[in-house]
Amino acid sequence: MTTISTDEQKAQGATARHVDVLIVGAGISGIAGGYHLQDQCPDKSFAILESKSTYGGTWTTHTYPGIRSDSDLFTFGYRFKPWMGKPIATAQEILDYMGEVIEENNLDQHINYDHQIDSATWSSEHKIWTLAGTQTDTGQPFKFTSNFLWMCQGYYRHPEGYTPEWPGMDRFEGSIVHPQTWPEDLDYSDKKVLVIGSGATAATIIPAMAPKAEHVTMLQRSPTFFITGRNSNELADTLRELEIDDDWIHEIVRRKVLFDQAAFAEMCFAYPDEVRKELLAPIQEILGEDYPVSTHFNPAYDPWRQRVAFVPDADLFEGIKSGKASVVTDEIETFTEGGILLKSGDTIEADIIVTATGFNLNVLGDIAFTIDDKPLDFHDTVTYRGAMFTGIPNMAWVFGYFRASWTLRADILGDFVCRLLQHMDATGTQVVTPRLRPDEQDMTMNPWVDPEDFNPGYLQRGMHLMPKQGDHEPWMHTQDYKTEVQVLPKADLDDDSLVFE
Repeated sequence: MTTISTDEQKAQGATARHVDVLIVGAGISGIAGGYHLQDQCPDKSFAILESKSTYGGTWTTHTYPGIRSDSDLFTFGYRFKPWMGKPIATAQEILDYMGEVIEENNLDQHINYDHQIDSATWSSEHKIWTLAGTQTDTGQPFKFTSNFLWMCQGYYRHPEGYTPEWPGMDRFEGSIVHPQTWPEDLDYSDKKVLVIGSGATAATIIPAMAPKAEHVTMLQRSPTFFITGRNSNELADTLRELEIDDDWIHEIVRRKVLFDQAAFAEMCFAYPDEVRKELLAPIQEILGEDYPVSTHFNPAYDPWRQRVAFVPDADLFEGIKSGKASVVTDEIETFTEGGILLKSGDTIEADIIVTATGFNLNVLGDIAFTIDDKPLDFHDTVTYRGAMFTGIPNMAWVFGYFRASWTLRADILGDFVCRLLQHMDATGTQVVTPRLRPDEQDMTMNPWVDPEDFNPGYLQRGMHLMPKQGDHEPWMHTQDYKTEVQVLPKADLDDDSLVFE
């Protein structure tokens, strides 16, 4: 892969800064991409564009009370940097960890903050991407060109979350807050707080707010599965007592967690009824035999059809047991001046209503993509291994796992992209584009994610925006870490599914 000269840029009428690889996003995926690129392709110039004024992505967007990971940091942490803390970490602990990665590897020199990208244009004539946008801190326009584009911007819109339109919302006299845009000055001391939602965010906010609030009510239309347990890892603690090297501890515990997670997922699919009982039993034990656990914590779907959230030290259920929090399973009829009227006819009084109702899917960073002057309709493409897409040259997108930590796939795809770039250098090619082979033109097409396998609301609302997948490799988005960690490193780059020029 070659770098175009300044003269060539001028000939194209560009005033852009040029790099070999352009990474979009300085969150978990983008920092991983920068590390792997620097480590495995040290001769490549690269830049990271970040719309925020700092790194962290999700962990800077969300500032609501109690913000923490919903998966363990031994797998959510990078494979190349040992995690030294508790399995479930606060946002600040995760940001500190990411900051260490940036500092230890001198990645800060590559990150361009406050760069809001508006457009991404591919030119087959010049074999480059051109990204244009605005520096939000100065208002000045910017332009970057690159040979390869690495999309690491995540999968949801950061500026605003998803809030349904309920009747009477304008009548409510209190504050309506979404966790994604939490006000810094929100005072909930001695207030009646109503949290709409039942997922990991609600399960985090409620125990964090309960001690300070007068009372916190979780209102859910339907329940979610939760796993309870101590926020510790006995294996890690034992190995530390034995003074085992930190790198060894990280790798050993990481493998053990992955083994346990895979076994749990297999159990969910093979014996859903038994797993359901195992998940509900500890909740019943905490809340007492008279508490209607089957009403409030027994979902209609089988385990792992949606993400199962971990509740460290059972803090959500301890809050309910204490009387500072409660759960109502019902539907909203209308907002009122002082709270919410339910379809059952009951009312819930509230001073503050928190809409922990999810987020909006982000497709390629909500950037206007153009391929040779033709606007890109992402839904018309077919994915190559869940990472690249038919008809889109020199671009990869990191989309992580639903049932395992996002970072696992960021690391795997980091290896894959670097191997792809090395292959292009070795073969003297400048462009790589996934294309269906002649006998695959009529292949059966399926949605990006099988709704029978995984069906959270944000995916169902946004599936029409996402690429399709085929019915066989390499045109599938398997979401299977156990398989991908074996297959992707050995994937044949010369099987004619990737066209090199």
